[in-house]
Amino acid sequence: MGSKKTQTWLEKLEEQLNVDVDWMDPEYIKAMPIRPHDQTSNQLWVDIQLGHPSDADLLVRAVKEMKDKGWLAIYTRMAVLMCKKNIDLIQGRVLLQTLPSKAYDTRATLDHARLYDEEFAKAGIGRDRYCIKIPSTGPALNAAKILSSEGIPTLGTALFGLPQAIACSQAGMLYISPYFNETRAHDDLSLWPDVEDPATQHPMSARIFHFSKHIDGYTRKPARIEHVDRMFSLSFISAKEAMAAGEMGCHSATISHTVLDQLTKLKYDGTKQPGEGTPTTVHVYKNPAPVSERLRSLAKVDPLAAAEWDGKLTSTDVDYLANGGAELTKAIEADPITKERLAIALELFTGGENRSKDKIDQALRTH
Repeated sequence: MGSKKTQTWLEKLEEQLNVDVDWMDPEYIKAMPIRPHDQTSNQLWVDIQLGHPSDADLLVRAVKEMKDKGWLAIYTRMAVLMCKKNIDLIQGRVLLQTLPSKAYDTRATLDHARLYDEEFAKAGIGRDRYCIKIPSTGPALNAAKILSSEGIPTLGTALFGLPQAIACSQAGMLYISPYFNETRAHDDLSLWPDVEDPATQHPMSARIFHFSKHIDGYTRKPARIEHVDRMFSLSFISAKEAMAAGEMGCHSATISHTVLDQLTKLKYDGTKQPGEGTPTTVHVYKNPAPVSERLRSLAKVDPLAAAEWDGKLTSTDVDYLANGGAELTKAIEADPITKERLAIALELFTGGENRSKDKIDQALRTH
């Protein structure tokens, strides 16, 4: 009689939430030991895939067909067609992000999201199989509100503080996606809080907990973020951080290929885990899992809060989208962590955007 196969960390995590792949290489996704739910991306991943030899002919065709429409039209078509390669390899949606360089321009964000929508339709990908990532600034989320009214699914990204999450709900967005680690920490490990028990010791854990519980009625008041269907957490540096996402109540974990590889190699032993999540429910916000006793203290703390924080969570009664998002802008300015990390993330992704523009400009000159 054969022995029972030992679970990997990845297989265990997939029991507790939806595992999404944060990478665009179809060969990698095809070889994954599980079929991921969603395939996410950002300007960095699009730029890497845009320069991949397997997409060289696709770029030449796009340039020849659209050379009179400008670099952004070509970029958008390429991003969609590269996602199309993965659509049959995943269970759910492919995700692309609007221009980070235009994160404070409502019209430009709206126009780019609509352009994605047009290209997805041309590629035969319906609105039930894609989602547009929108940076969580006041102006961009005002664009998201219009997109939601048009039936275009959106996700709030570059999200670091609770006011941003509330604003995403007010915009009628489908998903929110808070970052666990700041973007700089991936390249500068001196900025990474490499703790033994991320769920209780990482400084961002309290905010992740607030996102997942404050908005589903954990305070025993009617939930005001009723529009959001799921919370994706991302920007993990270690496998144990990804495992903590299940315990903290995240509904999906957006995981890079490097951390997915770590999770695949590790054998799961529950006796050595500091805490475990619970199996996913039919609707994670309407039927939330109970809070584990060891995480309850996270409800009342925020290690990243400004010195003058009064200990109260942000009110859901504030209209963060009014006057072009003025209240959200004010809230971001009042939170040094959100202000700094949002600016750095947008700068990082704008770098990827610019490199892609250079590639396309070069192809336009050549062809």
